[in-house]
Amino acid sequence: MAIPQSFIQELLARADVVEIVGRYVQLKKGGANFMGLCPFHAEKSPSFTVSPTKQFYHCFGCGKHGDSINFLMEHTGMSFIEAVKELAQHYGLQVPEDEASPQDRARAAEQRQKQATLNDVLDKAGEAYRKHLKSAPRAIDYLKRRGLSGEIAKQFGLGYAPEGWRSLASVFPQYDDPLLVESGLVITNAEENNSGEEKRYDRFRDRIMFPIRNVKGECIGFGGRVLGDEKPKYLNSPETPVFSKGRELYGLFEARNAIRDLGYALVTEGYMDVVALAQLGFPNAVATLGTACTTEHVQKLFRFTDTVVFSFDGDAAGRRAARKALDGALPYATDVRSVKFLFLPAEHDPDSYIREFGKEAFARCVSEAVPLSRFLIEAAREGCDLSSAEGRAHLASNAKPLWSQLPDGALKRQLLIEIAELVQLSSQELNELWNPPARSSERERPPANRSENNSTWRNDGEGYSSKFSKKWAPRPLRVRAQLVNRADHAARLLLAHSGIWDSLSSEDHHLLCELPEPHGPLLSWLESQLHEHGPQPWAALREGLREHPAEALAVKLMTGSDLAAGDDHGETMAELRNLLNRMLIDHLKAQETEAIEASLNNPAALERYRELQTRRRALETASPQKSD
Repeated sequence: MAIPQSFIQELLARADVVEIVGRYVQLKKGGANFMGLCPFHAEKSPSFTVSPTKQFYHCFGCGKHGDSINFLMEHTGMSFIEAVKELAQHYGLQVPEDEASPQDRARAAEQRQKQATLNDVLDKAGEAYRKHLKSAPRAIDYLKRRGLSGEIAKQFGLGYAPEGWRSLASVFPQYDDPLLVESGLVITNAEENNSGEEKRYDRFRDRIMFPIRNVKGECIGFGGRVLGDEKPKYLNSPETPVFSKGRELYGLFEARNAIRDLGYALVTEGYMDVVALAQLGFPNAVATLGTACTTEHVQKLFRFTDTVVFSFDGDAAGRRAARKALDGALPYATDVRSVKFLFLPAEHDPDSYIREFGKEAFARCVSEAVPLSRFLIEAAREGCDLSSAEGRAHLASNAKPLWSQLPDGALKRQLLIEIAELVQLSSQELNELWNPPARSSERERPPANRSENNSTWRNDGEGYSSKFSKKWAPRPLRVRAQLVNRADHAARLLLAHSGIWDSLSSEDHHLLCELPEPHGPLLSWLESQLHEHGPQPWAALREGLREHPAEALAVKLMTGSDLAAGDDHGETMAELRNLLNRMLIDHLKAQETEAIEASLNNPAALERYRELQTRRRALETASPQKSD
């Protein structure tokens, strides 16, 4: 779905960022702005400001800032589309759907209504399960034996599904309602006598019930655990219009604020691990839903933090699960993110380990978890005899598909060097082995016999050409568009390599999107395209830009540009990083001036000024000024 940029601007013009932020943060008036405790990091004195005139928020402590849409995305984990729809609904606006027929729009509206209805059905079931728990001594005793308190059970909405085959019939008088099957609460089977009648019964019976919520807190499914040793131990809701195991994480709604406060997400293997860890002092834990960790899981976690720690049992099954998690994490392991793997002794899960050795011991295990780089090499060298040439070649073969999934950057280059040393090759030799240089086509070279009877070649300053056939002519040399300023330079790099955007910080995003027209609107549009469609080549972006106010700027910047033809992404990222650092230096200087002015009425602003000055000087040391 493509949302017109004009609608985004209209929506932001109508939205009141103070009202939106105020739903989640207690704000107090302080001069021209509003102040509060930052929801993105733990702090005791407020450094989070919301400007009603500029319509953006900014934290002087952690650097988070943005508009109303950014806030919903950062705080709730919504996607760009979800945040726009949430904001539009709040202000009574209809989100336009470009190039959608009336039939498509009607189907989309019907789908949204179906999802809302299914959420209501699941919420009603969850309420019934919670009531059943209060009168289920066996279930209460089980939870107590697992060390869970009533408070933590209430926080996670735990319940109990009774033993009966049709207990939900007392909750839903129309037990034959198709929504009960579609939501995954009821199972239907045809009778063996072929009468055509359906046999209907509850999916969950005699189980502790764990409601699964999306990042907005809506119930989308359930996980049920047996009280004894019956099989299966865990039973999940099936795939439904509101629930997909490959995209959802148990406990993320409850853990989202703790993940930000503690600085990392802890991914465990089961529901009980998540609930137990929350009670034992690790409320930042989540779990996959009976499936391997996917790239969608990892991408969702990186909306809340830059550090993810996977916790697995140390047995063979735990190693296999970790290996799958590695595959899911590799595409998002940028230079500014950290992925680690924690392996507990085979006889322990996180709950039992903490109860035996204590919270501090487990925290130490987390801090000493295996970095992704080391685990990648361990996975690649498994079963390889490095004392033989064959074993080293086997390692190189195993490592290539893993290494290739990493995004370009310093981490990828360092791993190339480490793997090359293990296989006893130079990094250049290994890189050429994995990425053989393309051979020049004979068709791209002038023929050996350049007689007048064959074809006449001339050098006209743009390469050779033929008076008889253009098929032999190399591509003319292209001249890059002249760059007037840093904003031009940054926009051109990002249009040519849009995938780099995900490697940048939220501070970088805000800096770029807040640039004056036409650069800011152009990069805001690019950000929305990435949220909707992912990285795209310039040719696709060019089509999407038609009739956009910044179309002329983008075309001018990319005319004659050969960046998209295959520049080294690592070098491009380094070039952009240095450029953004210099732009941030200018931005910090402006903030320093504002902080000095604010210190006249607020002495605490002097401390902010010192922090800004220290950061600016560090950036100046790392990024010597160059002419653009």
